[in-house]
Amino acid sequence: MSRKFQIKTVPSSWIEYNGRRLDCGPYMSGAMEARDLLGKLNARKDRLQDLTEGGISGIINAGRITRLWVDSSEHGYKFLSSTDITQSDLRTVPYIAKSVGNQNRQLLIEDGYTLITRSGSIGNMAYSRKDMKGMACTEDVLRVIPDRNLVPPGYIYAYLCTKFGVPLVISGTYGSIITHLEPHHISDLPVPRLGSVELIAHDWIQKSADLRTEANRELEAASTRYLSAASIDDITPEYWHSNSGRMGFASSISKTSLRAMNYLPINRDLESQIKEQSLTWKPLFELTEPGTLRSGPRFKRIDADPEFGVELIGQGECFNLRPDGRWIASKYLPKDQLLFPPDGAVMIAAQGCAGEHDLFGRAQFITGKRLGYAYSQHFLRVIAREDEIPRGALFAYLNSQIAYRIRKGYQIGSMQQDFHPEMIKQMPVPIINRVEAEKIDVMVRAAYQKFDDAIDAEDQAIALVEHAIEEGGR
Repeated sequence: MSRKFQIKTVPSSWIEYNGRRLDCGPYMSGAMEARDLLGKLNARKDRLQDLTEGGISGIINAGRITRLWVDSSEHGYKFLSSTDITQSDLRTVPYIAKSVGNQNRQLLIEDGYTLITRSGSIGNMAYSRKDMKGMACTEDVLRVIPDRNLVPPGYIYAYLCTKFGVPLVISGTYGSIITHLEPHHISDLPVPRLGSVELIAHDWIQKSADLRTEANRELEAASTRYLSAASIDDITPEYWHSNSGRMGFASSISKTSLRAMNYLPINRDLESQIKEQSLTWKPLFELTEPGTLRSGPRFKRIDADPEFGVELIGQGECFNLRPDGRWIASKYLPKDQLLFPPDGAVMIAAQGCAGEHDLFGRAQFITGKRLGYAYSQHFLRVIAREDEIPRGALFAYLNSQIAYRIRKGYQIGSMQQDFHPEMIKQMPVPIINRVEAEKIDVMVRAAYQKFDDAIDAEDQAIALVEHAIEEGGR
């Protein structure tokens, strides 16, 4: 296996500046070069802590907490992990007891915060959206709370995401096996003041956040509209937990499976509801293209530079706001629609752990920017026959909570789960009026266009700030 090594001559002044640290991190990240460039910048620079609420107390490590989980919003706050902050669909995140959040109010976040992962994978950032307001967030994420009287919050996020900000953030990382970042490591980080550029960058970042909030709301509305057209009401996670009856039930079984999970009474009731309340329904396999409704092909994964490769997306990246996969050589990849799914395909995370809040069973619609990737074999490919059902409409159904719970009832395996190949084929899909289905297809595609527009708006803000710095603060 080939490896690329970096070699750099480090001046003794850099070592002195970093408290005589001898590990590579501060010197190989580009942080020292960024500091030098910012130092020469003909613009005022403020320390990050001078632009946050209450000084350094506005850069928060919430501290360790007791994790006491509950099943409903009545008794808990949604609790974001360091992975959740970069994802769009937050419906399945767990609830932590309100007593825990009330004891430590620093756990709760508001919109306009810059969130930075501080343990393990350091430096992943997110701008908290309106639909994240009031949620709790893990202590493994730093909260940077800008003082809105001093600086637009979107500018702080845009600057920290630039090629100048990221190296400065991660340069403070310490630790060997599990790395960490603390508030005082970034409190003195220099923030250039760029005048009107700050307001423009903030507007782009806020637009990006608002587009994502709107897109999530529209996808939920699309699922509700599809089910309503089939005379079916969706369920909530709380409803499923309260009525799951997972302990101590009796059921007749078939030779298809001996696993108790496949016979949960509530899932059978949900299937019956689909079949009895909709005017008509069809099994999933009748609505999909032949040769699909299966996992993808296996292939050689040979690392390559972007100019010679394609970005491979796995389950861990597929549900991020901005997928960031591994570049592999395109020369060795088969030309297969299961690897490069067509517009409107639905990818369902189909292998892995099946914990209540894991990725298993979650669905993603492939359109727009998401068509530019290859997808690993660990997804169930659902590619609708468009003469049977518009692809966006099928996704709206599969993205509902009732469909999510039904298909999770088809899981098989011990530690690593998969879908039972025969059960998933027979999953009931309510069929609705074609004109209404086409309108729902338009809703889904419009929502995903907003996700793409949000990425463009965020990129625009970051590029604007980088350009202003490179031009000397103008």
